[in-house]
Amino acid sequence: MASSRFEQYARIAAIALLVVGCFLVLQPFLGAILFAGILCFSTWPIFVALRDRLGGRAWLAAILIVLVLVIAMVVPVALAAQSIIVHSSATVELFRGFLDRKSSFELPQFVRDLPALGPWLETYVRALTEGSAELADLAKRFTEPAKGFLLAMGRAIGEGLVQLLIALFVAFFFYRDGERVRRLLMEGMVRIAGEHGNALIGTAQSAVKGVIYGLIGTAVAQGAVALIGFLIAGVPGALLLAAVTFVLSVVPMGPVLVWGGAAAWLYFHDEVGWSIFMVIYGVAVISSVDNVVKPILMSRAGNLSLLVVVLGVFGGAIAFGFIGLFVGPALLAVGWNLMKKWLEFSPDSASPVPSKK
Repeated sequence: MASSRFEQYARIAAIALLVVGCFLVLQPFLGAILFAGILCFSTWPIFVALRDRLGGRAWLAAILIVLVLVIAMVVPVALAAQSIIVHSSATVELFRGFLDRKSSFELPQFVRDLPALGPWLETYVRALTEGSAELADLAKRFTEPAKGFLLAMGRAIGEGLVQLLIALFVAFFFYRDGERVRRLLMEGMVRIAGEHGNALIGTAQSAVKGVIYGLIGTAVAQGAVALIGFLIAGVPGALLLAAVTFVLSVVPMGPVLVWGGAAAWLYFHDEVGWSIFMVIYGVAVISSVDNVVKPILMSRAGNLSLLVVVLGVFGGAIAFGFIGLFVGPALLAVGWNLMKKWLEFSPDSASPVPSKK
């Protein structure tokens, strides 16, 4: 009996050591592996349709869909990282020039000529700019730290680019061997959750689709409309700025930094009309996409709370770096929806308990 108990403890210790060792080996790639799984989970119907059109050649379909993802995600991220690192000094100098010219800021003539509103705006702006020298001097002290912050952000996005490439490399094998992985996942969920396993997998897939489509779809839409606005206004580096908009669209109020900076650049180059256009276009078109497209796409995630999405974005970034911006919300969405689905199931029946809405 003592020998049998010792062997049992030895097996448990060996399994524990194996699990810990595997975790330590995979830990640097954990975020990339999770993101690869999320991408495959959310785009699996598209992959299946493409595979069927190619005569069942899974490897070719996997290569093609990974190439599309490289163009759609890797290229904008690479452009954004390059733009932030290269133009960080120019951005800081632009802000410093704004502080230097703040005291001499004047509203355009046609704004000052507006009945009733024009004189009031002129008085308000004059009162706001006069006596602000101390505030401008204080703000100038933060220009150098701001330059370091921009460089650090560019490096973080560059590291995220490496993670993204690893994720797409892993995704190729997930796509290629997807049927086998899917079968193992289904069997595992059935063993864990019993007869409700298939329903829980369907719930998780809907949550992942909603979050990924919402985040990436909104990023693509905001980047596209931002590119159109920058081209119309004649802002240099429109493609790079659109790529930065694509990346920052995941962060709340992130695109405002891009189109706001473009409007400031236009104003400093005496393009007051185009600067006003950029502000109006940014508020009415670029930023409003987040309020129109994202809720529509997020509805696929079961009306996921905005709080869960925001916590997922920032918590994921802390846990996994840049790639966590996408992994975090998807994980929280899956956890939240699985918990709701589990609570809806009756303990004595296979039928779900009707949820009260």
